[in-house]
Order: sequence, then structure tokens, then C-alpha cells
Amino acid sequence: MSRLIVVSNRVQAPKGQSAGNQGGLAVALTAALRETAGIWFGWSGETIESFTGEIDFQTHDGVTTATIDLEEQDVEEYYNGYANRTLWPLFHYRVDLAEYERSFAGGYQRVNGRFAELLAPLIEPDDLIWVHDYHMIPLGEELRRHGIANRIGFFLHIPWPPQSLLMSLPDHRELVRSLFAYEVIGFQTEDSLENFRHYILNEIGGEVFEDGTIRVDGRTVQAISCPIGIDTAQFKAAAETGTARYTAYRMRQSAVGRDMIVGVDRLDYSKGLHERFLGYERFLAANPMLHGEVFLLQIAPPSRSDVQSYQEIRATLDGLSGRINGAFADLDWVPIRYVNRGYGRDQLAGIYRSARIGLITPLRDGMNLVAKEYVAAQDPENPGVLILSHFAGAAAQLSDALLVNPHSAEELSDAIQQALTMPRDERIARWRKLMDNVEREDVMWWLNRFTAALTGRPQPVVTASD
Repeated sequence: MSRLIVVSNRVQAPKGQSAGNQGGLAVALTAALRETAGIWFGWSGETIESFTGEIDFQTHDGVTTATIDLEEQDVEEYYNGYANRTLWPLFHYRVDLAEYERSFAGGYQRVNGRFAELLAPLIEPDDLIWVHDYHMIPLGEELRRHGIANRIGFFLHIPWPPQSLLMSLPDHRELVRSLFAYEVIGFQTEDSLENFRHYILNEIGGEVFEDGTIRVDGRTVQAISCPIGIDTAQFKAAAETGTARYTAYRMRQSAVGRDMIVGVDRLDYSKGLHERFLGYERFLAANPMLHGEVFLLQIAPPSRSDVQSYQEIRATLDGLSGRINGAFADLDWVPIRYVNRGYGRDQLAGIYRSARIGLITPLRDGMNLVAKEYVAAQDPENPGVLILSHFAGAAAQLSDALLVNPHSAEELSDAIQQALTMPRDERIARWRKLMDNVEREDVMWWLNRFTAALTGRPQPVVTASD
């Protein structure tokens, strides 16, 4: 395999990190980079007073990272602005929250241009380049302007919106046309891929061919559905560690015989936490006999705290959880445990294993790996039940979960009741089918499928469901 160069918004130098402290994506990409003596290029996460273009190279355990610092204006316009206040809400179908500022778009283009200018001299003729996510859509085109003729692939980790929503973005045609600087474009789901094809056909008059290729203005790309997975074997092992076992023990002790429902989500309006709390409230109102028998643990570490919409969702959830607890709590029972902090992988594995229900109900999600982690962490002899939103990308693969409409409080309430009363044999049968998919289409399957397309090798067959 040719040398692989990975480009993403944020890159953390791996020095001092064990594989157990990295996420599944980082583990998979690190393995590929180590195998090819590649480079992982991106923003360090640090800011400086004035942009210098200095690259910090670090090599650890065979993996080289190349990071740059950005100035505060770059971060405000490119990252907080266009990426997270324009593209993120729009691509998650929240046009009402999207902010369109020329300075945001200018900063986005400027930073992509800086990435390309600094990356281009590092690229050798046979290198494969893999660009990740919505922060970097124009990077391929910027690299072409620097004379880079290598094969370049792009993978979108979030949903691709329908044509009617995308058209609300100023200069949407230019953004989409910039994707045709890539050889391969990967989407999480067939739904996102179909939205992209529909836009190409109906908005800019492109051609879509049966073999998956798409042509616009004489440039051709291959567009594929390529759902990302987790490092399943590693997560199964995590659920058996001492840390996981101790965490599960603590959860059982604190539950004192009650069934636990768990949700783990970054604090974001796309995750449907407000709707989830309302569904749980409906369940409590409809099932007074179960008061004191069940509780919801919602883990929601804050994110993007500088963005106003995130401050508002936190305030809303603080108030809603307080209202529900005030209405239903008893002397020895609180129906919602709402925690605004993150936990390590081994701790989460222990929490997942001790939960009777995994409640994963985003309003829109590119994939949602928490759903797959919950499945992987379960005890095969006594697994919990996954309740999953129809609008999570993972729903296409995990069709044996209890699939729900997160906008319906009644549907969420009914699903919780069904999960709590589900016989053990049915829980095992459903979990086995879910686990088959999580094991088969794991993160290495995803990595191999995309790189096969980028190199022109035969691709693994994609399976939408079991």
C-alpha cells in the first residue's frame, strides 16, 4: 500500500497515549498510518497570536503527526463559525439554527487554503490522501491548486442534507463542486448518498452512473456508502477490564435493584436530549407502578460552550431534568441522574454492561457509535435492550434494536416499557443479530472498504442490515 496521509480538523500527537486511551477511529487510522509510514496532519487545537505556518512533527510508535496552531480569528471564523454555526446545524437539518456570515465563509476558505499550502510540500508522488469531515470539504480543491495530482479521498462523518435544505446555504453550488476534486467521496449511509446524488442531478445537472460514479463539469468521482464501525474486539475486551467490572459493581450498588436506562451523548441539540427527557417523563406519568423501580442515567459532557445554541440547550436540560425530578422523585429515589462530564472507555463499558436499556435517540446523526459500543459491551447471557432512533445512521445496520421516532414522546414511552418487560430469550436473540453486525462491519472493515475504493482494489460488500 502507498503511504497514507490523513487530514482532519484536530490531531492529537499520540505520544504518551496507549491504544486503550484512543477512540476506535484513532486506533484504526493509527494502524494504517503505522503500516504505511504515513502522516496525520491537522490543527493542534492550540491558538497563537499570529499565524506562522510552523509545523510540529512528532513521531511515536511508528506514527508521525504534523500539527499547526491557528490564530484566534481562524478559530472563530473557520471552526466556531462556518464549521459549527453554519455547516453543523444545516447538515443536521436545523436550518433554523444555521448562521450565515461572509466572514465565516471567508475564514473557512482561508484555513483550508493554509492547510493545503503547508501540506502540499509534504506529499510524495505515490501518496494516498484521505481528508476527513465537514471542516475540510474544500481542501481537495485547494491541494489541486498547488499542483497535487495524487488520489485524494474525502469521508463525511455527519449526514448529508436533502437538496431543499442545502440550497439555503449561500454559495452551496461552489461548495459541492469543490468535492469533485476528490477521487472518492464516502458517506455514512445510503440515505446521505442518495441526498447527494439527488442534489447533483437536480441542482447542478450532473450525471449519476450505475457503477456509483458521478460526473460534473467533466470531473468524475466515485461516491460510496461506507458506514463507520467501532473497534469491536477492543471494546469487548474493555468490558472485561478491572476498571469496567468495578464501575459495573458501583452502578449495581447505587441502583439497589433498580433497572438502569443509560444515555451517553455529547451535549448537542442534534442528540435529541430534550425529546428524550420528555419521552421518559411520559413513561413515568403512564407507569406509576414502576416509580422507584427504574432510573435514567444521562451522561452529557458539554461541547462548543462558546456557541450560543449550546449554552441554551444546556440551560433547557438543566431546567427539564429538575422539573421531572421535582415532580416524580421520592425520599429514596431520583428518576433522572443527569451528569455533565465525560468518562473513559473502560468506565463507559462498565456502565453500558450494567444498563438494562441503552437509550440512543438522536434527532439526526451521521452514525452514532455509542449504539454500537452499547451492543459490544453487553453480557451475552443477559444482554440489555438497545432503543435506537430511526434517524441515527446506525439504524440501517442495527435494525433489530427497538427503532423509534424520537419526536414522539408516546413512542419513546412505549419502547421503554417494552424493553423493561422483554423476555430474556428475545433480548438474547435481538442482541445476537446486533452483535453480528457490530463484529462484521467494524472500524477495520470501514477502513479497508474506503481505502480499497481509493486505491481501486475490489471492495468488501456492504450489508445494510442483518
